[in-house]
Amino acid sequence: MTRPAKKSPERMSPALLQGVAEQFKALGEPSRLLLMNLLFDGERTVGELVALSGLSQANVSKQLGVLFRTGWVLRDKLGLNVLYRLADDRTFTLCELMCNRVREQATAAADRLR
Repeated sequence: MTRPAKKSPERMSPALLQGVAEQFKALGEPSRLLLMNLLFDGERTVGELVALSGLSQANVSKQLGVLFRTGWVLRDKLGLNVLYRLADDRTFTLCELMCNRVREQATAAADRLR
């Protein structure tokens, strides 16, 4: 199956390549993806994320720290609580793209086994 040629993206500088790699690295941990998935419905506290994810509070806090430092989530202090939320609506688009890709690959693999 051939695909139509697409315009080649502009060359990426080493600094841009490093930045993109860091963003993907932040998404390369399943527990971080789980936390982001739980934030799709709106902002949540660490305690809520612990209860919903089944992860320890220390792990949730650590993973949220990585997601915050890399810009995937934002946080707001509300009294004694800190509320976390997704930083950007493009996160939904990226997740949809990757989830659909993984589903298509799984379907293709299952079809090959039949």
